[in-house]
Amino acid sequence: MIRIPLWKTLLIFAVSLWGILYTLPNFVGDSGRQWMSDNLPAGFPKSTINLGLDLRGGAHLLFEVDLDFVYRERAEFLEQEIRNGLLEAKIGYQKLGTLPTGARITLKDTSLSEQARGVVRAIDARYLVTTSEDGLVIDATMDESQIKEIQDQVLDQSIEIVRRRVDQMGTTEPTIQRQGENRVLLQVPGAKAEDVKRIIGKTAKLGFHLVNATGRRGAGEMSLPMLEEPGAKLDVSRRPVITGDMLENAQPSFDQNGETVVSFRLDAVGARKFCDVTRANVNKPFAIVLDNEIISSPVIREPICGGQGQISGSFTVQTANDLALLLRAGALPAPMNVVEERSVGPSLGADSVEAGKTASLYGLGLVLLFMIFSYGFFGFLADIALLVNVALIIGLLSVLQATLTLPGIAGIVLTVGMAVDANVLIFERIREELRAGRSNISAIDTGYSKAMSTIVDANLTTLIAAIILFAFGAGPIKGFAVTLGIGIVTSMFSAIMLTRLFVVFWLQRAKSGAVVPI
Repeated sequence: MIRIPLWKTLLIFAVSLWGILYTLPNFVGDSGRQWMSDNLPAGFPKSTINLGLDLRGGAHLLFEVDLDFVYRERAEFLEQEIRNGLLEAKIGYQKLGTLPTGARITLKDTSLSEQARGVVRAIDARYLVTTSEDGLVIDATMDESQIKEIQDQVLDQSIEIVRRRVDQMGTTEPTIQRQGENRVLLQVPGAKAEDVKRIIGKTAKLGFHLVNATGRRGAGEMSLPMLEEPGAKLDVSRRPVITGDMLENAQPSFDQNGETVVSFRLDAVGARKFCDVTRANVNKPFAIVLDNEIISSPVIREPICGGQGQISGSFTVQTANDLALLLRAGALPAPMNVVEERSVGPSLGADSVEAGKTASLYGLGLVLLFMIFSYGFFGFLADIALLVNVALIIGLLSVLQATLTLPGIAGIVLTVGMAVDANVLIFERIREELRAGRSNISAIDTGYSKAMSTIVDANLTTLIAAIILFAFGAGPIKGFAVTLGIGIVTSMFSAIMLTRLFVVFWLQRAKSGAVVPI
């Protein structure tokens, strides 16, 4: 107890200094941070805590995913697969069309019914296949397991794409959650709702399609509008030869004429496929389709085998930037429509921050006074450790770039109140040992050793609760759990290691008969 190794002493002071340094950027203001960035070395801490939506303001949007769009796509795909299967099996039919969640075949002859059912089963055995009484009409529809699988897959993929797009906007710590069967909640601190909707609202489904120049649309083709020629349409193949998921990168740039374009690079599979298609279709047009609209229809002059190209159109710098961002992040599997929109103004956030600061300062001040009043000089040493503890919490939140919300501030205030619990237990135990007639060294040594198990148990149970809140909570609950968990860890350091170091320093310099100031 009397001696603490030099390396441990240096480590304790180094950790404390680290916390203070990493806390500073949060209190110097924008001008101070700019000065630090311009004048201090690159390794000097400059990160600050990110404020959440309730403190900083921002956009709150609730999107509804158009699952019917996905079902229609699957139905059209099933229709095309059935058409190909019937042709291969040489099964004649009167009509083939789509249903909301499947396809319908109308046969010419009832004797072909079993063969047609076999074609559907070969595509996917999970489809529910029903036949009319006369045996001419066969319906193939998705079963419940398929529908549930599609719902989960589309929602998960939509959340991932939304996250990528928001991250590329430069926004930190967005809240993205699934709500119900077909909704996604998005909260973006510090962003405008209009900017978020412009980026998130587009499906960004890109495809390169071959163009039908004969003037007669075939079964495997569709007619799409042209962006640059309002009212005009082109017949293109339904299946794209290149899809957006084959893109490796997309960036806004300028062509030789100074016009804004989007340059792209394909992956190995896309580059090889694009090379083969352009080689086989020299001097023929192809269409670049974005969200079922033709944005460009150039003519293939020569094979394009480098895996790189440009998308031209009536782009401004902003629209080219947006398109490049969307293509890099990937296409949404289905359109997302805004069903609820709210904006949190910065003034409300500023009021919340000010209220949080006031509560924190009052709580900290009362705890400091209580410790001095109750334990004298040792209470003063505990107060110094408590201030270091607060610095460590803010420093860690800054380094982790964690998002601080109003419940997070509540977690800090709660931690301030709990941080001195360990010192209270230790100091009360020291008092008991002194009353029992023990010497200063023995009383202090026993106080720390005997109280340790109780302190560890109390903090460990609270830490477990914080971990559970973080694992199963969402949004503000996670913010509260993060600050509470960090506060428990730092308070164990400050209340036990730092305060103990101070007490040992006093004990080494005090006279043998000195009264313990507690």
